[in-house]
Amino acid sequence: MRHTILLLSVFLFTLAALSSVSAMPQHKGTSTLSGVVLGPDDKPVAHASVSYQSSGGNGAHVVRTDSHGRFSITKLRADNYDLRASGKGVFSEWEKNVNLRAGATKELTLQLVYAKEIPKAYVKSNSKQ
Repeated sequence: MRHTILLLSVFLFTLAALSSVSAMPQHKGTSTLSGVVLGPDDKPVAHASVSYQSSGGNGAHVVRTDSHGRFSITKLRADNYDLRASGKGVFSEWEKNVNLRAGATKELTLQLVYAKEIPKAYVKSNSKQ
């Protein structure tokens, strides 16, 4: 009888412990930053560079956009990130302290707006000066 009660107690204790673990929020996995880079003409910029680093300045990296101006940065740790895009001689503002939680995906639009002078690629052919 004691043996049966002991086994039943161990079983119930184990079951209670497992149910409390499954009730905890699951933040496994890594996070993703993705989005699109748009030029001054509001069109997607193919093969633009997207520079990113943690807000503390650790781990500066660069990815390129695809032929549709889209980028995806995967396998990131939960942290705050700073991002900036560049393409065809034009830069975006820094997106600072983009908060990324564990297991989350955040979507961004980076707009290219700064250059010493606007490259011919963005000057409308019908503009008159």
